[in-house]
Amino acid sequence: MVPSASLTREAFAEALLGLGEHYWDRHRFHVRLHAGECRPDELRSWVANRWYYQRCLAQKNAAIIAACPLPDVRRAWLPRVTFHDGEQDGEGGLADWLALADAVGLSREEVLDERHVLRGVRFAVDGYLHFCQTRPWTDGVAAALTELFSPELMTDRLNAWQQHYDWIKPDGLAYFERRIPVARAESAGTLEMVLTHCDTAERQAAALPRCASSATCSARCSTPSTTRP
Repeated sequence: MVPSASLTREAFAEALLGLGEHYWDRHRFHVRLHAGECRPDELRSWVANRWYYQRCLAQKNAAIIAACPLPDVRRAWLPRVTFHDGEQDGEGGLADWLALADAVGLSREEVLDERHVLRGVRFAVDGYLHFCQTRPWTDGVAAALTELFSPELMTDRLNAWQQHYDWIKPDGLAYFERRIPVARAESAGTLEMVLTHCDTAERQAAALPRCASSATCSARCSTPSTTRP
């Protein structure tokens, strides 16, 4: 049931930030990874599966832009497309992810043809993309609020990989080094956008579970394959 009255800006912000309790940093795989307990084949499986999510991020962000009627929002969101796609071939987050794949021992071919991607990963990521393509743009923006919690997880991941997995080529970690400061800046902009444009009880009620469901999707597509590439 949708509340009859909207939350104050302060109460709404508190509710959104409270969703961090459901973030997937406590997933057993990430706990093992940060403790240095993962085998090389598990890291390769994670990188290969996560590629499918990374590949869809620019499309997801473009879908939000396409659905939004506000020029200022479209301009603010556009860099999220180019971050992943790059300004030209060989640049951007996708290129950095392929460098990470090489650093953990995956060939470019086996990542690009997605032979290791699990059906459950495809289902979760495709569902997230479809959601942003078909729902109001504010719902898609709210689903991106997992950015509020991701910089800390990525920082822990980067530190863990450097400490425990010295077999990974250091230049392959560029994705995380570049993404962490960008994610921090984007998360502040995303929160401000949701607080500003989810200004009715109905939009606020939609935004809260959207953020939570996005965290669930991220958890699914961040779990390594049981296969061993």
